[in-house]
Amino acid sequence: MKNIIFLFALLFICSTSTIKAQQTINKEASKIDFHITGGGIFKVKGTFTGMQGDFNLDTSTLENANFDICVDAATINTKNKKRDTHLRTSDFFDVEKHPNICFQSTAVTKSSDGYITTGSLTIHGVTKEVEIPFTFSENTFTGHLVINRFDYEIGKTFGTMRVGTEATVTITCVVN
Repeated sequence: MKNIIFLFALLFICSTSTIKAQQTINKEASKIDFHITGGGIFKVKGTFTGMQGDFNLDTSTLENANFDICVDAATINTKNKKRDTHLRTSDFFDVEKHPNICFQSTAVTKSSDGYITTGSLTIHGVTKEVEIPFTFSENTFTGHLVINRFDYEIGKTFGTMRVGTEATVTITCVVN
């Protein structure tokens, strides 16, 4: 009888630990913002939405933290319908062949300013290892990175005079 009570207690503790670590992404509040120069003189700002996946972060046990998150590439919105339609084509994101932009972590570590997650970022069918410095406060992950579009073969036939090389990216992932 003691063994059964111990087993139930152990199962309860394990299940509550798992519940605490895995959070649900709030799709309406989560987004990826970016900006990149256009024409060499102005910034094009945009957003991706449709974030979904697995978000597991308990800052007291970082060795168990992991992220496997994607956004819908077709949700790109620069507030210019003609440009957005063009960005969805094979000239840029080719959303028919590559519908998602995904990040899968391999590690999460503490830093002096918050945390860093290391992992694989896949855009346009190309996967590269990246580090994303981030903070986590009030159930909100806020990360920043700079992406070279040529590393992911995005708009490779468009020179840097028309579209800049590097996009500055801010990831906001709100979890419940």
